[in-house]
Amino acid sequence: MIINLEVYVVTDSNLVADRDLIDIVEKSLLGGAGFVQLREKDISTREYLHKAREIKKLVEKYKNRFFLVNDRVDIALASGADGVHLGQDDMPILDARRILGYDAIIGISVATVEEAKSAVADGADYLGVSAIYGTPTKAEVEVVGVDGLRQIAAAVDIPLVAIGGINRNNVSEVIKAGADGVAVVSEVMAAVDPAKAVRELLDQVNKVKQGDV
Repeated sequence: MIINLEVYVVTDSNLVADRDLIDIVEKSLLGGAGFVQLREKDISTREYLHKAREIKKLVEKYKNRFFLVNDRVDIALASGADGVHLGQDDMPILDARRILGYDAIIGISVATVEEAKSAVADGADYLGVSAIYGTPTKAEVEVVGVDGLRQIAAAVDIPLVAIGGINRNNVSEVIKAGADGVAVVSEVMAAVDPAKAVRELLDQVNKVKQGDV
């Protein structure tokens, strides 16, 4: 399976103010986002599932786009999501795989070479290297830095998406360090024009990959 991680949008309802989260997600898809991850920490399971089903319907309208749920394997299964993104303290990859099946996309956050190698051995489809820069959306996460990203990229051979404080001004740096794409939260969730924000990120990613910067 070919997965397009170039611009990977992660939701956060706390950043949308009085706007509609689903509308922001749709605009990000229109802008070219390849992945959407539903990541909501402060809502009920019922509401989480409702939002997941809404986003799943949106993503199905576009070709080669994928919808994942953060942490919650049960929500991913019930909503028909394409997979799940796990943290180091969440359900182990092997157990999530048994529940979701072998066609599911399973990613996991890593911060060290050891975690990355372990995830590859367990069958992860991609790694989320976090956090590259300090970010208020995950203030408790230790900063890996660009050097840490570079070390992980050199140690594994599955796709990497970088996350944490990434914006249009530093996206080129992380792609040059070995990331296949960038995961963003506030850069899109808080944007006045989410579609434009995604297009600008995608443009920067493609310029680096084509050797234009």
